[in-house]
Amino acid sequence: MQVTALGVQEWVMDTPGTLALVGGDEWTQGCTFDATLLADSGGHDVLVLPTAAAYQHPERTVLRAAEWFEELGARVEGLMVVDRASAEDPGMAATVAKAKFIYLSGGSPLHLRAALKKSAVFDGVRAAYAAGAVVAGAGAGAMVLTDPMVDPRGGALTLGLGLVDKLAVVPHFGDEHDDVHGQKLERTVAMAPPRLPVLALPARTALIKAADGTWRSEGAGIPVVFLGGSRTEGLEALKG
Repeated sequence: MQVTALGVQEWVMDTPGTLALVGGDEWTQGCTFDATLLADSGGHDVLVLPTAAAYQHPERTVLRAAEWFEELGARVEGLMVVDRASAEDPGMAATVAKAKFIYLSGGSPLHLRAALKKSAVFDGVRAAYAAGAVVAGAGAGAMVLTDPMVDPRGGALTLGLGLVDKLAVVPHFGDEHDDVHGQKLERTVAMAPPRLPVLALPARTALIKAADGTWRSEGAGIPVVFLGGSRTEGLEALKG
């Protein structure tokens, strides 16, 4: 997709890396885009940050990622950035900055934001991305990488990490176990400024920004874009 009209150029950053926003259920069947992202990274190593899963057995999150990427011929390193102290660790920040493929897991978006906002580790993420790395965020990771981000407690818009500006993401779109009546999504859409795209991403579905600045979707579902009160399945509302 050419990023041209509707002010879309204003909500992407000028960086040579590849960005993937994943709707959740990462590292499961249907996440076909992971092979593409691995190829885009130019290597066989994936650095997983289980920060959002800090209170949900983060080591299990890393193990699940390792089992998934092993089938794709890749190795996973889990970096236990689980709180603010570890997010300020110079050694961990240096490891992130040198990575070619960084994956932020799902979990708690509020904890993820609190741990990484203006931290040394997130500075490392930005540095790696600017140097051409692949950065992926799933579920909570996808929500927090944007600015604004959607507050999971009620759907209001709040500050995110801002790797992508002027875009809000709602993951697990259509999941009957997540906001069954869609009330939080409705509130987000209602409160969004007219030119702010609200992207509803189904699980196992990714919105990917390639190194050339174009956007595409891959995976098991079809994303829905809400913009100016209109709903469009797929990315047609964002095309020039």
